[in-house]
Amino acid sequence: MDLTTVTGFRRARHRDDLALGPGERILGGGTWLFSEPQPEVTGLVDLTTMGWEPITTLPDGGVEIAATCPIADLAAHGEATGRPLFAQCAHALLASWKIWHTATVGGNVCRSFAAAGMVALCVALDGVALVWTPDGGQYRIPVARLVTGNGTNRLRDGEVLRALELPAPAVDARTAFRKIALAELGRSGAVLTGRVDPDGSCVLGITAATAAPTVLRYPELPGPGQVRSDVDGLGGWYTDPLGSADWRRAVSGVLLAEIVEELAG
Repeated sequence: MDLTTVTGFRRARHRDDLALGPGERILGGGTWLFSEPQPEVTGLVDLTTMGWEPITTLPDGGVEIAATCPIADLAAHGEATGRPLFAQCAHALLASWKIWHTATVGGNVCRSFAAAGMVALCVALDGVALVWTPDGGQYRIPVARLVTGNGTNRLRDGEVLRALELPAPAVDARTAFRKIALAELGRSGAVLTGRVDPDGSCVLGITAATAAPTVLRYPELPGPGQVRSDVDGLGGWYTDPLGSADWRRAVSGVLLAEIVEELAG
């Protein structure tokens, strides 16, 4: 879609270039920004020209994903390094080949929709967001806390997501994944993830089914019955044209039970 109100465009090369003027908006892949009218936007600042390395292995073995990393690049990295959850969460997105190679990991997180596949990945692997502040500072916040609802988050005006950091123990953990939608090519109604760390502890994630990410942590792998009971006691389920709250709760309990059975095997 043409943004008819936009009269200015800048390519960011340095951090100072990210200071936004009135009506300016940061542009990553632009897949959401160009999907509907943005009458309040009069200028765009291209973040992709900052030259950030898409994916970096950290000294401790963790992974840093630049906010500008295309989703297709992350999926390919996961397949090349034997980390199937990367591609599984990318495939949870309803997107064409073109969108996959244009949409950015950071853009998906910042838009913060309940069904955001990159949020699901970060929740599953204890991902931490590195955020630049307008005053030249920075802070880190778990993605599970950054996202506050379906399309809402804690980012303040002028803040820019720089990267997403995945810790080494979580990246190398054994994982499992389930997704369900009411239509074969429909948006995810529930995305469930699980992992078992080397110390035997277990982390289960629920996205798409709850308005904000939900994380369940256990000191050891729970039984399927316990998981179903814990899911039944959770709140945050919501209803929209893609599924009712009761359906989302029910399928999440069933699919998370399948995940713990897979991880136990």
